[in-house]
Amino acid sequence: MSAGPDTPRLLLDRGRLEANAARLRARAAALGVGFRPHFKTAKSVEVALLSHGGAPGPATVSTMKEAEVLAASGASSDILLAATAIPARLPRAEALARGHGTRLLLVVDSPEMAELLDAAATAPHEVLVEVDCGEHRAGVPPEKAIGVARAIHGARNLRLMGVMTHGGHSYGSDDLARIAEVAEAERAATVSAAEAIRAAGMPAPIVSVGSTPTMLHARHLSGVTEVRAGVSLFWDLAQMSRGMCGWDELALSVLSTVIGHNRAARALILDAGALALSKDVTANAFAPDTAYGRLGEAESGAALPLHVSAVHQEHGTVPVPDESWFDRLPVGSLVRIYPNHACITAAGGYGAYDVVDAAGRPLERWARVDGWH
Repeated sequence: MSAGPDTPRLLLDRGRLEANAARLRARAAALGVGFRPHFKTAKSVEVALLSHGGAPGPATVSTMKEAEVLAASGASSDILLAATAIPARLPRAEALARGHGTRLLLVVDSPEMAELLDAAATAPHEVLVEVDCGEHRAGVPPEKAIGVARAIHGARNLRLMGVMTHGGHSYGSDDLARIAEVAEAERAATVSAAEAIRAAGMPAPIVSVGSTPTMLHARHLSGVTEVRAGVSLFWDLAQMSRGMCGWDELALSVLSTVIGHNRAARALILDAGALALSKDVTANAFAPDTAYGRLGEAESGAALPLHVSAVHQEHGTVPVPDESWFDRLPVGSLVRIYPNHACITAAGGYGAYDVVDAAGRPLERWARVDGWH
């Protein structure tokens, strides 16, 4: 008898991924804006190409390593590094331009960082001002964007290209009307900042916004040039708990083996724990029973009424309502776990996706771009 696959493994349903990507492209087209998908979750050349229907296209990344791999593969020659730029990244950014002709847009939110970048640069760099639209994580208030813009515009090696923001606080609600309000605040913050910059005689051709909920529920994006979203290529239970997607759209799961039956605690023990799933529990704010993930059947992915209630480094605990589950899922059987937060789960050190069809049959293996360097 075959030993079966070693687990845990990161599964990616190709059909669902393609459908999710098509939905996002259609939504961007309906809003009349460009689509610059974010690859901080996917970290995959194949996903990058598929997100644009099989062709190269604009991309958003969080790390220089992601940018380097996308550029070297030909998956994108127009990349936005969404995390605030620092001088230490400039040699790698300049190498991308020299070696691949890559356009790499950088982001800053202070005159001080603009000055540091300008002093360290040995070639021109295109830069966006990050605006805070209400999340209060990074960025400057819209009315202060012009000060950062002036620092960029007056620099020797920096080229001002516009503004960007991220409405991350949209994840804090499952009220679609509230999410639409956040989307409008996101739009208004960037558009007003861009208009002020232009009125001061400086360029702002790019007005970039993005989060999955605001992209889906914005009433309009007048004045915006592009939208960014990432987790919506895969979806997860956190997004499902907010009404952003359904079970049949979840493209990412973790294949795990039942390695034990704890009959005293009436629980299954899996070989997927904190490192395989993460300790993120953001879905529980709106779906309290989610815990660390919900189980699905190994082949079809059909939902099971079971959840991973506790995780240790390499172990997951799944309480069962009655002992019949010990027969239904014997030791050595396989299950899928649909994660709470796909971004963190995918970063768990798998190194690759096992791409499967709707019946769970293996199709391909796609490498991931993990790490920073």
